[in-house]
Amino acid sequence: MSGDGDTILVLAILLAGLALLCFATLRAWEDWLRLRRLEFIKGRARRAPSPASQRLELLDLRSRVKRLEAIADGMED
Repeated sequence: MSGDGDTILVLAILLAGLALLCFATLRAWEDWLRLRRLEFIKGRARRAPSPASQRLELLDLRSRVKRLEAIADGMED
C-alpha cells in the first residue's frame, strides 16, 4: 500500500510543480508583453514627425511620382 501512496504523492508534487511553472511562465509572458507595449508607445511618441519634415516628405513623394509618370510616358530623365 505504501507504494501506491508514494506514487500518488510524487504525482501530486509533480503536478504542483508544473502548475507553478505554468504560472511563472504566464506571468513572465505578460510582463514581457507589457514591456514591449511600453517600448512601442515610447518609440512612437519619440518619432512623431514635425510639420517641416512632413512637408519635406510630401515634396519628396511628389518628385518621385513625377519621375515615375515620366518613366511611364516614355520620357525618362
